[in-house]
Amino acid sequence: MEKTKVLTAHVPLPLAEKVEQLATRLERSRGWIVKQALTAWVDQEEERRRLTLEALANVDSGDVIDHQSVEAWADSLDSEKPLSLPR
Repeated sequence: MEKTKVLTAHVPLPLAEKVEQLATRLERSRGWIVKQALTAWVDQEEERRRLTLEALANVDSGDVIDHQSVEAWADSLDSEKPLSLPR
């Protein structure tokens, strides 16, 4: 069995009520709902950090698209002949 640690957090009453409602609807415990939500959030933040580090590495290596090219491409999307995606 996985070791666990109890975390305590104060949450606004409306959020606590939503957790209660979900737990009831899904026939799960509040703890299960909170664990699922926290796991999803942590995964999302880890992915955001990975993507940020990847983007910074691209900048460091000069693998970027200048702002004017992106603006011109975006502005062309409403035209009869949109520009191809800048590279």
